[in-house]
Amino acid sequence: MRRMETHFARALERIDTRRERRTLTASTPDAGARLVRGGAALIDFSSNDYLGLSMHPLLIERSVQWAQTLGAGAGASRLVTGTREAHLALERKIAAFKGTEAALLFPSGWHCNAAVLGALLKAAPETLLFSDRLIHGSLHAGAAGHRQIRFRHNDLDHLEALLADYPDHDGPRLIVTESVFSMDGDRTDLSRLVQIARAHDAFLYLDEAHATGVLGPDGRGLSAALPGQIDLVMGTFSKAFGCFGAYVAGSQLLIDYLINACGGFIFSTAPPPAMLGAIDAALDLVPGMTAERARLATLADGLRARLQAARIDTGASATQIVPAIVGDASTALALADAVAANGMLAAAIRPPTVPAGTSRLRIALHATHDEADVERLADTIIGQRA
Repeated sequence: MRRMETHFARALERIDTRRERRTLTASTPDAGARLVRGGAALIDFSSNDYLGLSMHPLLIERSVQWAQTLGAGAGASRLVTGTREAHLALERKIAAFKGTEAALLFPSGWHCNAAVLGALLKAAPETLLFSDRLIHGSLHAGAAGHRQIRFRHNDLDHLEALLADYPDHDGPRLIVTESVFSMDGDRTDLSRLVQIARAHDAFLYLDEAHATGVLGPDGRGLSAALPGQIDLVMGTFSKAFGCFGAYVAGSQLLIDYLINACGGFIFSTAPPPAMLGAIDAALDLVPGMTAERARLATLADGLRARLQAARIDTGASATQIVPAIVGDASTALALADAVAANGMLAAAIRPPTVPAGTSRLRIALHATHDEADVERLADTIIGQRA
């Protein structure tokens, strides 16, 4: 054990040298996109609570009601005694929201991606897996042990060329990407992606974690604009939905397969009733939050315009996620400290989360931010970079 601990210490020393050490800091949420951290009240530009639902009274009320009625925990995996009628009803509700035949709940987004992608590849080990270079780490975990053919980020010409490199392959082809990328806030060209997938008879896996609730008709994600065209849509409830958990949605055949072959589903205790209640309430609220989505888009457009006018790189951001890309880790940390000193929290994102040389502040806007909040943030960043 001591020998292992020596290696842990050395690894942490290397992390410290790169200025990439992470620590846990407690935060207490407050209303209006505020939180308290280390005794300081801060405007929150870091969390993914895009619609401000995490403190919504209906989510809290229904979470408590379902726990009081159904208990604190499910007690078993879904295939033993863990499935309640509430799980099945909620999965039908998710499928209706996403416009698919069926859906399946998972405990978290990371768990869902890692488990589901691994199960898909297990069905046909000869599958050719084509993945965007910037897909989430959970998807890389799901693909562990399977060769990925990676295309340049959001470069669909490159994807098409790679697919054409295997004209004689008789096995399945699977494309994995995201509709909105969490560190850059950019979108994929979903219409063209669907055309490419169909032309090459490829199964399309789309992670909609950061689009669900915010984008698309009634906040149903970008995939909702192309009903029936995406083979598997994954999303989470821990971001715009303000609670916790994840889902996959697709055909009934797909869901039946996952119930029987996805180890991360089969061997996990069923999601607890309190989680189900919060999700159920959020599903009732989100479709009607058109004004909040419009406000979020307006705030993001304004922030990008100000940062870009000051020659601060915001990448290809086109959503509520706006990066202020500054280069090295030390610069990003110093900028985050300056923002915190002015009463705001915008996390510094460094390698390995983002590629070397692209450290940044990842700014996550909320519909509950005031325009003055966003102006204050822009003034601080611009002032520090001047």
